Amino acid sequence: MELNTIKDAFDRVSKKQKLSCSNTREVIDQIGQEIEQALVRIQSANNPDSLVDHRSILAELKTKIKDMAPLTQLESTQKELNAALSKYPKLLEKSFNPDISKAYRNIEFNTHVANQIIASHFYQQDLFKIGDLFLKEANEPESADVNVIKYQFKDMYQMLEAMKGQNLEPALKWAAANADKLKQNGSDLILKLHSLQFLEILQKGSKDEALKYARTYLSPFASDYMDSLKKLVVCILWTGKLDRSPYCQLMSSTNRDKVAKELTRQFCKILEQSYESPLGVTINAGAQGLPPLLKFMNVMAGKKQEWQTMKQLPVPVELEKEYQFHSIFVCPVSKEQSTEENIPMLMSCGHVLCKQSIMKMSKNSTRSFKCPYCPSDIDATHCKQLCF
Repeated sequence: MELNTIKDAFDRVSKKQKLSCSNTREVIDQIGQEIEQALVRIQSANNPDSLVDHRSILAELKTKIKDMAPLTQLESTQKELNAALSKYPKLLEKSFNPDISKAYRNIEFNTHVANQIIASHFYQQDLFKIGDLFLKEANEPESADVNVIKYQFKDMYQMLEAMKGQNLEPALKWAAANADKLKQNGSDLILKLHSLQFLEILQKGSKDEALKYARTYLSPFASDYMDSLKKLVVCILWTGKLDRSPYCQLMSSTNRDKVAKELTRQFCKILEQSYESPLGVTINAGAQGLPPLLKFMNVMAGKKQEWQTMKQLPVPVELEKEYQFHSIFVCPVSKEQSTEENIPMLMSCGHVLCKQSIMKMSKNSTRSFKCPYCPSDIDATHCKQLCF
């Protein structure tokens, strides 16, 4: 990866610089010691009984410094540092091409939509004042969609802020209102929130109140989460001193942060909003894909028209796993990638081929054929489009 190459080059420059600095200090210290010794001798020469004069001391000092050859000692390390410093900017220029416009395609750009995306990004990051100021500076008219996102995320951050202050009521109220949706998502967020509230009551030393809370809010989860509830029940023995119990991790900030993260994730999911900022994901993925794209454009320099009309890149652009949202299907028969015209098709046996391969093997759906991976007889008319 190019970033690793740049980091290695930077480390080399840093190492050379530290070595040069260390050698320089060592030479300066040696010269300083010789001068200090000469000063001591000169002070001693001021004694009337001394047979040594100042001139001989200074002449001897000059000879010693000349023999030390400080410039020669520093020359080699300084040359190595200068060489590393001269190569590093060239590597940066090569890796970070400032002219990224080469990868630009003539497409319609909707400034209004882009401004809304940027504002929504600020709101999702709890930067509401910046989002409002951005829309004002961009002269954007008020948008109902953006306002909805703004106030939705305001509600979420108010819940998270309350949780930091040990107040779980807003979060519990929201979770109760969305209990059915949380259940559909397979989330146990309600149990986690009630568990934190139960532990908070125990930590305050109220055993009876904790038991009452457990019977009311925790017992409905007994059939599905018995193991978790057993730990909570045992915590009653440590009422008022949970921080010294074997279950102190249940009260830890790490556990609370996990619950807050789950709340954020479920909140976004229920509102059909992305948990990660779409703008942030786009920029990060684009930063990874831009270097190979620029290299490709250097090759395509004389074919600008072809680049503008190209629907699919002829070269792979590798992205890290978290930025791979859509799988690329390659037909195991034709070895070609699926396209809008040659879509992947699910056969009745469960195997998948591209449409053109199925049409070819079935003589344009006029006869059945055997799946190339199992002995099943396939009727092309029963194949279904597979969407990734």
